[in-house]
Amino acid sequence: MITLGNLSPKKGANRDRKRVGRGPGSGRGKTATRGHKGSKSRSGYGVRPGFEGGQMPLQRRLPKRGFNNIFRKEYSLVQVQDLEVFESGSRVDREALLQAGLVDKKNALVKVLANGELSKSLTVAVDKVSGGAKKKIEAAGGTVEVSA
Repeated sequence: MITLGNLSPKKGANRDRKRVGRGPGSGRGKTATRGHKGSKSRSGYGVRPGFEGGQMPLQRRLPKRGFNNIFRKEYSLVQVQDLEVFESGSRVDREALLQAGLVDKKNALVKVLANGELSKSLTVAVDKVSGGAKKKIEAAGGTVEVSA
């Protein structure tokens, strides 16, 4: 009966590992199948990724695409529904958002987006507010101060 304990591959399916550099009697001694001279015969041989033997490599043959704007401003996004964690009548600014864990970086620009609902009256002082978010905050009795 065959069980997991006595399984073995079919005869001839597995071959012994080629052991090179083990003396002339092995038939693979001396140069250890590397041949004579040349960079591939030496230790430490290797080319960097993408090297094509001196031919212009693919990453240099392809045209460049896109543009990185060095003046781009990245905003940390906060949803209107996230502002529910603050008490009614409180001032919500960058420091308050940072303490509440809604913004990661201390000096991050903050933008409020209109996802969700707000039931508390808050004074929101951030860098940017979407039109829908402004309507929702003001509808709940709050005010919006944009500093930018």
